[in-house]
This record gives sequence, structure tokens and C-alpha cells, in this order.
Amino acid sequence: MSRKHRPFLLTGAVLVAALAAGCGAAEEPAPMSEEERIEAEARRIHDAVMTLCTHIDIPFNYATEEVDPGNVNEEYQVDYPRMQEGGLNAGFFVVYYGQGERTPEGYEAAKEGAMTKFDAIHRATSMHSDVIELAYSADDAERIHAEGKLVAMIGIENGYTLGRDLSLLERYHELGARYLGLVHNGHNDIADSCNPREDLGDAEAEHGGISEFGREVIAELNRLGILVDVSHISRDAMLQAAELSAAPIIASHSSTTALADVSRNMDDEQLRALAANGGVMQTVALRSFVKTDPPEKTAAINDALAEAGISSYGEIRSLSEEEQAAIRTRLGDISAEFPVTVSDFVDHIDHAIDVMGIDHVAISSDFDGGGGVDGWDDASETFNVTLELVRRGYTEDQIAQLWSGNTLRILREAERVAAEMQAEGS
Repeated sequence: MSRKHRPFLLTGAVLVAALAAGCGAAEEPAPMSEEERIEAEARRIHDAVMTLCTHIDIPFNYATEEVDPGNVNEEYQVDYPRMQEGGLNAGFFVVYYGQGERTPEGYEAAKEGAMTKFDAIHRATSMHSDVIELAYSADDAERIHAEGKLVAMIGIENGYTLGRDLSLLERYHELGARYLGLVHNGHNDIADSCNPREDLGDAEAEHGGISEFGREVIAELNRLGILVDVSHISRDAMLQAAELSAAPIIASHSSTTALADVSRNMDDEQLRALAANGGVMQTVALRSFVKTDPPEKTAAINDALAEAGISSYGEIRSLSEEEQAAIRTRLGDISAEFPVTVSDFVDHIDHAIDVMGIDHVAISSDFDGGGGVDGWDDASETFNVTLELVRRGYTEDQIAQLWSGNTLRILREAERVAAEMQAEGS
């Protein structure tokens, strides 16, 4: 039986204290242990701040009978009941379409795919308007949260959804898009990817970073108030975007190469360029970007996928339900042998703060796009991130910055830049 709209639950020391206060307990409560004190403080802070994840993927059949976010669906990591349970207040739900051929037919398919996901996000918030509302601005997000609802926002992953039609950006903005990831895996007409695609004929670099068309895209994003997202783009393209954008940029789901040297993470020079631009990196809790896999884990995963008759995680949903359950169990068993924890994830937050300062760091999960670590593997476990931050001595104000304050601040800055550009152009 599916569970609908479960309220956020008090547990542990906070629940004990609440019950004692409500019942007028005569006996003095037992002194808290240090761990109980930390958990109680973490729960107080978690309830007080607005938590925002900047990257949550959705399937193409989102907000249908098959995938209704108002019900718990264990095949996915995020739904509204588990957001409530874990105290995840807000999320950027992502309009993603993978890179394909740069042909009229390819561009049309990408645009149609984008519209399918825009429609799904709008439909989801309409279906459950008592629980969640779509925010079009930073002020909207804070208002909706203050009213006790979950907050939905929209980001786009992969500028391929534009094709070469710059006018589409205005339409996407009207639909609620508030950031655009310039590329994904594979170069496009806007910029080079950090992961070129041989199957699409990609060389190591095509544009030397940002293309001329990409410069027009960045200028139009600035004019509209849509944040430029540099996750997935090449190192040269990222550094150029930081120089080109008149508004702060984001890396909506990236971590640091200092702790995991993989292509989508950012090195210290990139972090400093991001900070100089005024931007924010939303540190991502994706296992292979938090801690690089040892060769024996990679081999075990590849063997398991091959035995299931597939070659990537993305093909799992092509299997039967029974086969999906079997491969997910097998992959879970492999991951358990090589843990990647919330503590490992927060190490990346610590490092990014050491390099850039706390004003330039935030949090993302990449849930349902491959994200998750032990302890934060779906929305219901969101509290564990706050708990680890409290264990490390972060204050309530700092945690509020990391969870939503920094992201909403630069969204407001993008809104301000857009208003000025539009006034100058009128």
C-alpha cells in the first residue's frame, strides 16, 4: 500500500523531550549523551533552515499513474512523502535530454523531450497543490516554504534542448527554468563537454571552450535571469563561462578533484574562478564523484551488468521488474563492500569552503540521476547531511547558507542583473 504525504517525524532525543514536555512528566529526564545532544541540535537546525537540493532528475513518465510523486515509489529516490519525512524542503527538478545528433531532427526531438518534462513538473505540482508549489523566483521559494509547502523549481540539463534557436530560452524561462546546464556528455553547439562522445564523432575539444553561439546563449541567460550552470562542461569552457557571465554562475552538481579526480569535478583553480565570479558550487553526493572506485569495484560492477545483459546503469530500466530487482540487489551488495558515506561527501564541502569560502558552496544530490551515498541515498535521509555538518561544528547560519541561502542569493543576483539589462535594452 502506498503511503501518501507522510509528515516529517520527530525521532530520538527530540521526540523523548517533546513527549515529556507534553505529558508534564514529573521525573527529570536523563542527561543527554554528547551524541544525543548533537542529534537534538541537528534536528532543531534542520527544522529551522530551508533545505534545497539543486539537482533532482525525473523520468519522462513523471507525474503519471506509473510515477506519481505524491506516493512513495521505491524505484526512485525522491517523492513528496520522502521529502517530507527527511525534511528536504525544496528541489530543482531537472529537464534533461541526452546529447544526440546535431541535425534538425535531433534538435526537434530534444525540444519535444524538454517540453515533456516541463509539462510533467507542472502537472506534478498541480496534482498535489496542497503539498507543493512551483517557484519562479527566490522570493517565491521562500514564500512557499514559509507557507509550509514543499518547493519545486526547474533547471535544464543540456543546452542541446535549444538546438540553435536562441528564442527558445525565453519560452523555457516562462515555464520556470532558472538554470541551464550548457552541456552534458558530448559536445554541443554551445560548448565543449568534459566527457566527449566518440560515438557522436567528438574530438577532445571542438570549440576551445565556449563557442560563439555559446557566448550569445550566456548573454541571453543573463538577460533573462537564468543561471549559467557549468557542471559537465570542459575545464576551458568553465573558466571562460566564469569570465563571460555578468551574473554569478553555478555548478549545480559537481564536487572537487582534490578528493576525487574525475572529469566532472572541479579543481582548485576552477573553484577560485567560480568564487571570483560570485558563483556557487552545489557539491554533489554521487558516489563515484565523492570517492573514486577502486579497480576491483569497477570490475565487479561491470561483471554484474554484463551478466544482466546490459552495459550501463541507464539500461537497468529496460529490464523486467524481476531482473531490475536482481541487478539492483547485486549492485547494492557490491557498493556495501566499498562504502562511500555522508562523511566522505561532507569532506568535499569542507575542501570547497577551504578554497572558496562558505559563500560559494551549496548542496545537491543528483538523485534519480545516479546520485546518493551511504546515509543519503534518498530524500528521506536528508537529515543525515545536517547531522554531519553539526558534528563538524558548522553553525546554524552556516548550514542555512549551504542548504539554500547561497543558491537563493545568487538567483536574486541573476534576477537583478536581468532587470538591469532589460531596462537598458528597453
